[in-house]
Amino acid sequence: MSKGPRLAADFYVYALKDPRTSPARPFYIGKGTGVRAEDHLRADDDSLKSRRIQEIRSQGLEPIVELLVKDLTEPEALRIEAELIAAFGTIREGGCLVNQVVPSGRIARGRRRQLVVPLGVRDKAQIGLQLLKDAVLELARANPEGVTNADCASVLGLRSDYKGGSKDYLSFSILGLLIREGRLERIPGSRRHRATSIRESTERLERGVGGGAKNV
Repeated sequence: MSKGPRLAADFYVYALKDPRTSPARPFYIGKGTGVRAEDHLRADDDSLKSRRIQEIRSQGLEPIVELLVKDLTEPEALRIEAELIAAFGTIREGGCLVNQVVPSGRIARGRRRQLVVPLGVRDKAQIGLQLLKDAVLELARANPEGVTNADCASVLGLRSDYKGGSKDYLSFSILGLLIREGRLERIPGSRRHRATSIRESTERLERGVGGGAKNV
C-alpha cells in the first residue's frame, strides 16, 4: 500500500538570489524541509545552479537564501513552487531561473515520480511541432479543394502505427491545432480541410472560433 503525501506543515518554498543585482534577483526556486535550502551552497557539481553560485562567489559574494513561504504542507509547497517557477520562467523559456526540473505542482502517487524535463527538450518539441504545422498548412494551400487527414498522413510520412494498427493520430492532432488557430477550416459536408486567408484567420481567432481536434 503506497504512502500518502506528508501533511505536516513543515515544508517551505525558498529562493536562491543573486546579490549582484539590485534588488537581488532569484535564480533558483525550490521547496524543502530542514536545511534543504542551504544544501545547494555545499553542492559541488556541474549544474547551472552550481555554476551560478561559483560565479557569485568568484566576486567575493554569497548567494542570498530566502524562505519565501513557511509552514506549508507538501501539497501546498509543491503548488506554490510550481506557480513561482512558472511566473519567473526558466532561462530556456526566456526567464531568469536555472531550474532544470519543471514541477507539475502535484504529489506523485504510487510509483509515479516527479517528471524530469531535460534542458532544451521542450524547445526541440516546439520547433518540430511548428515545422509539422507549416508543412500541413503548405500542403493545404497548394490544394484549394482541400486535404484530408489521410492525405496529410500519407504524403508527409506521418502514418501512425500503434500495436500494428494505423490510426494517423499525429496528422489528426496537427489538423486540430491548425483549426483551433483559425488557419484551417473543415469544408462542410466533407472530410477535407482548406487553408483560410490571413484575414479569415484573424477574424476567427478574434471570435474564438476553432474548437478542438474533435471537429477534425
